[in-house]
Amino acid sequence: MKIRHLWIFGTILLLTSCSAKLTSSLLKTYPPLHYKEEVKVFSINESVPPNAEKLGTVKIGDSGFSTNCNYSTVIDMAKIEARKVGGNALKITQHKQPDFLSTCHRISAIVFRIDSIENYIAKPEAVDSSMLAKNYAVINVYRPSGAGFLVGYNLNLGDSVICRVKDDFCQSIKIYKDGYNTLWAKTEAKVEIPIKIEFGRTYYVRCGIDMGAFVGRPSLELVDSSTGKAEFTSMEKRKQKNN
Repeated sequence: MKIRHLWIFGTILLLTSCSAKLTSSLLKTYPPLHYKEEVKVFSINESVPPNAEKLGTVKIGDSGFSTNCNYSTVIDMAKIEARKVGGNALKITQHKQPDFLSTCHRISAIVFRIDSIENYIAKPEAVDSSMLAKNYAVINVYRPSGAGFLVGYNLNLGDSVICRVKDDFCQSIKIYKDGYNTLWAKTEAKVEIPIKIEFGRTYYVRCGIDMGAFVGRPSLELVDSSTGKAEFTSMEKRKQKNN
């Protein structure tokens, strides 16, 4: 019985240590929000509305053993924390990409409560008016410099390779086939995400490398237009400046 208890304790410790580390500081709380209620994320370059009420701050970092800490995961952790205190918006104040010190995305954010938040939640992947008559969509693929910088991989859309993803990489790709499809990549493991391609739309895919047994495995994230545009444009401008 004692061995069984030790095994259970060890398993719990291992699972919790794999998660990113979350700390928060609260100024005010409201009744918790339902888990299905949307939490608006304002990127570093976006301003929050003047009626936003600050409830506190949240910080998500590397526990030292974290493995499940890609961007989507840490944002979801921050959203859960915001809902607990009645917050319906997050303003990202700092975002550290995976690097030589950590394989995790690390963020700091302010938790806000905003009246009529639905007015600030934009439809994802909005149609670009300049592309209304186009018979293609655009996928902007980018990979910030960080962990696994020596490892590259092919990014596939269905049966076709659309680009070779390397460290510190960004590229715009026109897609002439619409409908439901799958983006995927493979190194020591295969990772895939579903995507619905619609002509006239622009999509942003953030790539990276997550920790694996040998060379690491690809990470693929379909990012919202606001965040993706800011990150992709920033990489483009930096590369153009360095060329």
